[in-house]
Amino acid sequence: MHATKPSAQTPDTPAEEHNGFTAEERAAMKAHAQEGKKAAARRGLSRAEKEAAAEQDVLAKIAEMPEADRVLAERIHAIVKAAALDLTPKLWYGMPAYARDGKVVCHFQSAQKFKSRYATLGFSDQAALDDGALWPTAYAVKELTAADEELISALVRKAVG
Repeated sequence: MHATKPSAQTPDTPAEEHNGFTAEERAAMKAHAQEGKKAAARRGLSRAEKEAAAEQDVLAKIAEMPEADRVLAERIHAIVKAAALDLTPKLWYGMPAYARDGKVVCHFQSAQKFKSRYATLGFSDQAALDDGALWPTAYAVKELTAADEELISALVRKAVG
């Protein structure tokens, strides 16, 4: 007899290593579903009330973060709010995000979220950051200097046009 290659139906390692979602990804999807339920429950509120409630959700999520990520998220929250008055805070897959007309422009992902070694500031395709044929859409964030804060502010201003 000859040895056969394991099939997709009979992997030689646990299924989690081959396909499916990690526990962190499943948690993010559950958070996204909860966000949808909260949004539905707020349908009768005024726009200002919805935005205030969404910002409270973001601030609560930031407060839950480990200290290093919380400090970064608080600063980025303040920078984004100051740089782009037309962006509104909201939760997006359990992460603080900033949207225009309901569409996420940028978001903060704590290092703890997916057990990464650094937090990230990401931009969606709604962000007007296009620069030729290649440009970054996410930035690793380990600490924030005054120069870093100014760069983030400039990126956010550019992102919203």
